[in-house]
Amino acid sequence: MFGELYLIPLITEYLSAHPQVAINALLVDRLVNMVEEGVDVAIRIGQLPETGLQAIKVGHIRPVICAAPAFLERFGRPQEPKEVMAAPIVMSSASSLLTDWQFNLGTSSLTLHPKPRLLVSSNQAAINAVRTGWGLTRVLSYQVAELVAKGELEIILDTFEAAALPVHVLYQGGGRVPAKVRTFVDFCASRFLQDPALQRAGSV
Repeated sequence: MFGELYLIPLITEYLSAHPQVAINALLVDRLVNMVEEGVDVAIRIGQLPETGLQAIKVGHIRPVICAAPAFLERFGRPQEPKEVMAAPIVMSSASSLLTDWQFNLGTSSLTLHPKPRLLVSSNQAAINAVRTGWGLTRVLSYQVAELVAKGELEIILDTFEAAALPVHVLYQGGGRVPAKVRTFVDFCASRFLQDPALQRAGSV
């Protein structure tokens, strides 16, 4: 979803400003070997391994538990992490970040493994389900930032959230970086650093 929500609008804006450039966008939820697959620029969420690639940190995201206000009015707002186990759960199987629910208890941590009543294969499907007013789901903060701002969804248990995950723009830095790669990297980094959804997450 990050590529669809964030990268595609940036790419089309960049292409409009640089008519001589063509881009092949690979939108996948897996680690890409940039050297072997010939990828010039990548966005990576999470801690970086030692790769030798150049990296620019552009923000943070975090896993959040959310629900529609109507559901919370009926079910009640959980005040402690373990209370979510009594709620109907919509779960996305797209990432272990979303199937293993980790919480920060201050001096310790807690991992819950809720049993979903509805299991879906994409984060967007989970979001769409809870928007109808049925159940809780855990997704990534940027995926629901607009819906939360509109009041269609509410984030719960935010004081127990695990540490935010960094977002980096990666590019191959060996030798001379082509001008079109450097300008695209700078363009993306500038836009991401101005995005409230990516900057606010790191402060929670």
